[in-house]
Amino acid sequence: MAEIQLVRMPGVELSEADRLVMRRGIFEHIDGIGESNQKSWRRWWNRVLRLEPGEVMEVRTHQERLGWYHRKHMALEQAVFQAQERFDVFKGFRDWIKVGAGHCDWYPGPKGGVFPVPKTISYSKLEQADMERFHDEAVAFLRTAHAGKTLWPHLTPAARIDMIEVILRGFNE
Repeated sequence: MAEIQLVRMPGVELSEADRLVMRRGIFEHIDGIGESNQKSWRRWWNRVLRLEPGEVMEVRTHQERLGWYHRKHMALEQAVFQAQERFDVFKGFRDWIKVGAGHCDWYPGPKGGVFPVPKTISYSKLEQADMERFHDEAVAFLRTAHAGKTLWPHLTPAARIDMIEVILRGFNE
């Protein structure tokens, strides 16, 4: 979910002509689906346009996930998990990928260090653009020498590269 903070900029005033052009673009180019959504869309924009200088508004958006994309990523994770030699538990494997892809929060540890806590990739919690970013970062991580050495410690560096590339090629990566 994208969270966006908006602020009405002080010292910027729109002429009536500017307002008409903006309203035409907002309400004719993009509109709500059906009467109820059209009314909600207009009410929301009217609230935005009535902000006072310096007033802040927070907007949360959600872009639906594409089912085929989600299934492709999950199948890729499963294929790598089945081919690797390090992890016995899928959850641990997935958490390792999340951390390696940077999809985590970092917290102070009990002894002064920091530790990662993987973020969710739940279908309902992560919108499509963020899932695509995570997927790309996960694939990039799986291609690293560190990932190869972790997943297939007995193979040579060249064989590790071949192993991950064969799997990724099956998913057009």
